[in-house]
Amino acid sequence: MIDAIHASPFRLWLFAFTVTQVVEAPIYRLALAPPHRLAKALGASALTHPVLWLVFPLFESSSYATSAAVAEACVVAVEALYLTALGVRRPWAWSLLANAASCGVGFAVYRALGWM
Repeated sequence: MIDAIHASPFRLWLFAFTVTQVVEAPIYRLALAPPHRLAKALGASALTHPVLWLVFPLFESSSYATSAAVAEACVVAVEALYLTALGVRRPWAWSLLANAASCGVGFAVYRALGWM
Protein backbone atom coordinates (compact mmCIF):
# COMPACT_ATOMS: atom_id res chain seq x y z
CA MET A 1 0.00 0.00 0.00
CA ILE A 2 1.05 3.60 -0.48
CA ASP A 3 2.86 5.33 2.36
CA ALA A 4 1.30 8.79 2.24
CA ILE A 5 4.29 10.47 3.87
CA HIS A 6 6.86 9.16 1.39
CA ALA A 7 4.75 8.81 -1.76
CA SER A 8 5.03 11.28 -4.59
CA PRO A 9 2.08 13.64 -5.10
CA PHE A 10 1.42 11.92 -8.43
CA ARG A 11 1.16 8.47 -6.78
CA LEU A 12 -1.22 9.84 -4.15
CA TRP A 13 -3.36 11.45 -6.86
CA LEU A 14 -3.31 8.27 -8.95
CA PHE A 15 -4.43 6.21 -5.95
CA ALA A 16 -7.28 8.65 -5.20
CA PHE A 17 -8.24 8.83 -8.87
CA THR A 18 -8.41 5.05 -9.09
CA VAL A 19 -10.62 4.83 -6.01
CA THR A 20 -12.85 7.55 -7.45
CA GLN A 21 -13.20 5.76 -10.78
CA VAL A 22 -13.93 2.41 -9.12
CA VAL A 23 -16.77 4.01 -7.16
CA GLU A 24 -18.19 6.53 -9.65
CA ALA A 25 -17.92 4.74 -13.01
CA PRO A 26 -20.43 1.99 -12.16
CA ILE A 27 -22.92 4.60 -10.94
CA TYR A 28 -22.53 6.72 -14.06
CA ARG A 29 -22.68 3.62 -16.26
CA LEU A 30 -26.20 2.99 -14.94
CA ALA A 31 -27.23 6.50 -15.96
CA LEU A 32 -25.81 6.34 -19.47
CA ALA A 33 -27.29 4.79 -22.58
CA PRO A 34 -25.20 2.62 -24.90
CA PRO A 35 -22.93 2.81 -26.82
CA HIS A 36 -19.64 3.47 -25.06
CA ARG A 37 -21.18 3.67 -21.60
CA LEU A 38 -17.97 2.76 -19.78
CA ALA A 39 -15.85 5.33 -21.61
CA LYS A 40 -18.44 8.03 -20.96
CA ALA A 41 -18.75 6.95 -17.32
CA LEU A 42 -14.98 7.22 -16.84
CA GLY A 43 -15.00 10.62 -18.55
CA ALA A 44 -16.87 12.46 -15.81
CA SER A 45 -14.20 12.02 -13.15
CA ALA A 46 -11.40 12.25 -15.70
CA LEU A 47 -12.55 15.83 -16.34
CA THR A 48 -12.85 16.93 -12.74
CA HIS A 49 -10.51 14.88 -10.56
CA PRO A 50 -7.19 16.37 -11.77
CA VAL A 51 -8.56 19.89 -11.29
CA LEU A 52 -9.85 19.01 -7.83
CA TRP A 53 -6.41 17.76 -6.78
CA LEU A 54 -4.22 20.28 -8.58
CA VAL A 55 -6.16 23.55 -8.55
CA PHE A 56 -8.34 23.62 -5.46
CA PRO A 57 -5.47 23.27 -2.97
CA LEU A 58 -4.20 26.61 -4.26
CA PHE A 59 -7.39 28.25 -2.98
CA GLU A 60 -7.61 26.46 0.34
CA SER A 61 -9.43 28.44 2.97
CA SER A 62 -8.71 28.38 6.68
CA SER A 63 -11.05 25.41 7.03
CA TYR A 64 -10.46 22.06 5.32
CA ALA A 65 -14.17 21.30 5.64
CA THR A 66 -15.11 24.51 3.82
CA SER A 67 -12.55 23.88 1.07
CA ALA A 68 -13.71 20.30 0.61
CA ALA A 69 -17.38 21.33 0.49
CA VAL A 70 -16.76 24.05 -2.11
CA ALA A 71 -14.58 21.72 -4.19
CA GLU A 72 -17.12 18.89 -4.13
CA ALA A 73 -19.96 21.27 -5.00
CA CYS A 74 -18.00 22.47 -8.04
CA VAL A 75 -17.26 18.88 -9.07
CA VAL A 76 -20.94 17.92 -8.77
CA ALA A 77 -21.88 20.90 -10.95
CA VAL A 78 -19.30 20.20 -13.66
CA GLU A 79 -20.12 16.49 -13.79
CA ALA A 80 -23.85 17.27 -13.93
CA LEU A 81 -23.21 19.55 -16.91
CA TYR A 82 -21.16 16.77 -18.55
CA LEU A 83 -24.06 14.35 -18.03
CA THR A 84 -26.50 16.91 -19.39
CA ALA A 85 -24.41 17.15 -22.56
CA LEU A 86 -24.64 13.36 -22.87
CA GLY A 87 -28.43 13.49 -22.59
CA VAL A 88 -28.71 11.86 -19.16
CA ARG A 89 -32.03 12.31 -17.38
CA ARG A 90 -31.70 13.80 -13.88
CA PRO A 91 -27.98 14.60 -14.25
CA TRP A 92 -27.78 16.49 -10.96
CA ALA A 93 -29.11 13.53 -9.00
CA TRP A 94 -26.67 11.13 -10.68
CA SER A 95 -23.75 13.49 -10.12
CA LEU A 96 -24.64 14.03 -6.48
CA LEU A 97 -25.03 10.29 -5.90
CA ALA A 98 -21.73 9.39 -7.57
CA ASN A 99 -19.75 12.11 -5.83
CA ALA A 100 -21.26 11.51 -2.41
CA ALA A 101 -20.40 7.82 -2.76
CA SER A 102 -16.81 8.44 -3.86
CA CYS A 103 -16.26 11.12 -1.25
CA GLY A 104 -17.53 8.82 1.48
CA VAL A 105 -15.46 5.87 0.27
CA GLY A 106 -12.43 8.12 -0.10
CA PHE A 107 -12.68 9.36 3.48
CA ALA A 108 -13.19 5.78 4.70
CA VAL A 109 -10.11 4.57 2.81
CA TYR A 110 -7.99 7.45 4.10
CA ARG A 111 -9.16 6.78 7.64
CA ALA A 112 -8.49 3.03 7.31
CA LEU A 113 -4.97 3.77 6.08
CA GLY A 114 -4.35 6.21 8.93
CA TRP A 115 -3.96 9.21 6.63
CA MET A 116 -6.53 11.29 8.53
